[in-house]
This record gives sequence, structure tokens and C-alpha cells, in this order.
Amino acid sequence: MLAVQTMESAIVCQVEVEKKEQETTNLEEFPPELLIKHPLQNTWTLWYYEQDKNKSWEESQREVTSFDTAEDFWRNISILNYLDLIDKFPFETLYNHIKQASELRQGCDYSMFKQGIRPMWEDDANKNGGRWLINLDKKQRSTELDNFWLEILLCMIGEGFNEYSNDVCGAVVNIRPRADKIAVWTGDAGTQASVMEIGRKLKERLRITPKMVIGYQVHRDTMVKVGSMTKNTYVV
Repeated sequence: MLAVQTMESAIVCQVEVEKKEQETTNLEEFPPELLIKHPLQNTWTLWYYEQDKNKSWEESQREVTSFDTAEDFWRNISILNYLDLIDKFPFETLYNHIKQASELRQGCDYSMFKQGIRPMWEDDANKNGGRWLINLDKKQRSTELDNFWLEILLCMIGEGFNEYSNDVCGAVVNIRPRADKIAVWTGDAGTQASVMEIGRKLKERLRITPKMVIGYQVHRDTMVKVGSMTKNTYVV
């Protein structure tokens, strides 16, 4: 009986050795481009906003993470969905887990901008620009919000706006009681050809029907608006 057990143990050990050798061989068979990270053209920073009465609006904006490879983007997306970050980000506003956009508290925002650009109108990269704005009603929060937000992030980091990608500064998603908003920000509202092409590409990537019109608002107009509405400078 002991001899049988010894033989079984030897067979198991041999199988494990062969498995490891096979894994090593398979790893060596992969082309080098699959074993390295794929750099993005830009480094991007994810921001989180939650109102704090004891802080200014600017102070309530928090940098969550930055990344410059496709693999790190997906790792960070996984973090947003699953990983407990309370030790890494010891501030109560993240309430133990960073959530998907649809799971944020009302009044909170996510922003993703090229590194060095703050998610605010006053930033030098934004002050002469504007935003393509998409309004979503509450029922779309559970059906389309997260998909729209992810698709916009992919479009930005993948330079999906083609030759006009350099004009894109970032994007913001606002969770609000009556309706949510997603906006793509550009740096120069005066470059009509660029702004319009970015708007058309945005509608195409999100598969927004031609009947639905989205508008582009200049930041300067938003800052001096009277009432709750800002005029659209361009529409697609």
C-alpha cells in the first residue's frame, strides 16, 4: 500500500513539473508584443468629486489615479468596480469602495483628463474651450450611463477622435437628482471643424440616433449664464 501511495505521489509531482514546463514553454512561444504593456499616447488622470461643506469646490476634487498604458487602464477600471481602496485613499468620501458612475451618490462626479489638466473651466487648457453635453434621464442611469461613460473613456485614451484627438481635454460625468450628464471637453471652442468632428464622432461611438440632438456649450457662456440654461454654440 505504501508503495502505491509513493508511486501516486511521484506521478503527481511529475505532472506538476511537466505542467510548469509547459507553462514556461507556452510563455516563451508568445510574441514579445503580448508580454509588454501597450503605452497610450497620453497619460490620463481620474478625478472624483463629492461636495464637502468645509472645503471649496476645487479642494473637493480628488485625484484618484493616473495611467499611461492600456493594461493599467483596465486594471484601474477593475479597481473602480471591485477593489477596496480605503487604505490607499483615507478620506470618507470614497466610502470604502470606488463605484461605477451609476452607483455614485447624487451630487458626485467622475472626471478623466489628460495629466496636468484639472477638471475645471479655469484651467489654462480649458478656459477657451467648451463641452459636448449629453443629458440622461434617471431611467437611463441603470441602462446606458455606465456604457456611455466607458465608451467615451475608451475613445479618449485610444485617440478615437482621429486627427482631432489632441483637441480633447477630458470628460466628466455628473450624477444629479433630476438627470445625469456626460460631457466631453475640448480646448478651443473657436476651431469649428475640430469641435464639430468630435461631436459627430461622439454620436457615432455612442450610437446616438440622428433624431437626438446634442449641443456644444462654450465654457465662457456657462460661467456667465442667466438662469439654468446655457445656449448651444454648435449642435449635431
